[in-house]
Amino acid sequence: MNLHETYIKRCIEIAKNGLGSTRPNPMVGSVIVHDNKIIGEGYTSPYGGNHAEVNAINSVKKKKLLKEATIYVTLEPCSHYGKTPPCSDLIIKHQIPNIVIGCLDDNILVAGKGVAKLKNAGCNVTVGVLENECKAHHKRFFTFHNKKRPYIILKWAESTDGFIAPKSKDTKTPVWITNTYSRQLVHKWRGEEQAILIGTNTVIDDNPSLTTRDWMGQNPIRVVLDNHLKLPKSYSVFNKDAQTIIISNKDIDNKINVAKQICDTLYKQNINSIIIEGGAKTIQTFINENLWDEARIFYGTIKFTAGILAPTFSGKLISEQNILNDRLKIYTND
Repeated sequence: MNLHETYIKRCIEIAKNGLGSTRPNPMVGSVIVHDNKIIGEGYTSPYGGNHAEVNAINSVKKKKLLKEATIYVTLEPCSHYGKTPPCSDLIIKHQIPNIVIGCLDDNILVAGKGVAKLKNAGCNVTVGVLENECKAHHKRFFTFHNKKRPYIILKWAESTDGFIAPKSKDTKTPVWITNTYSRQLVHKWRGEEQAILIGTNTVIDDNPSLTTRDWMGQNPIRVVLDNHLKLPKSYSVFNKDAQTIIISNKDIDNKINVAKQICDTLYKQNINSIIIEGGAKTIQTFINENLWDEARIFYGTIKFTAGILAPTFSGKLISEQNILNDRLKIYTND
């Protein structure tokens, strides 16, 4: 690994500190190097705040060193005014001569314009260092802008005999298949994504709140499929703990390509990542339309004998681990 790759790798590491708070902005990381020494670091602030390059530049104590430095960044510096001024303008203002970029920004507002502005100002710009790693890091951002839909994570837990719920139960609460540590991990995941979606039957059967109550993090936007707008507002998904978006028949033109139409609605709401958490019919709809990016599946030790069968899918296994007596497998969509 050469020096450029070493510093871009560091950019990716610190960028992850913004996971869950920068949405819908990308979580960018930036490092400033002078004479082979890091003199500044920064990552994207919560939405509406400073971008990574701004925070990195602000962290440099001796600003005069910037004129002899190299700034590294996971994603092309922006060239337009949004919530904040263009980062490329700030780099030019401080006369930073060298810029090393992991990958270009596919957002139509940037899309090479940041690099062009920097080059026109006389900067030495290098693009494509650890490009695949940077694109993977920015998977939510790129999926949203390139596929015009959120990055979609499917999540469920299933019993040893392949069911996600028993045939019947006495109360309108979940029947837990996993242990408390697995459930806490799910709450962590909720805080990392912008939204979470469930169908009507899951609301009725489990009355979930879909919050991060077991983990410190921002509650995701709750998306509820309520075809006929008949769900009583007494259900927990309608409380004030988080924003709730309801998708009904008026948002779905027909029963063909339902998942695609849901994605179109979410895209219009500027949602760049979502967890599909249930139920089996809802998850299977997204699988059947091939609209998913990851599947995170817990395998518990409980046995139901009969019940609601787990979704069926095909994907590439990328990780596997034990969480006490639970088994977690994560797949990507090939």
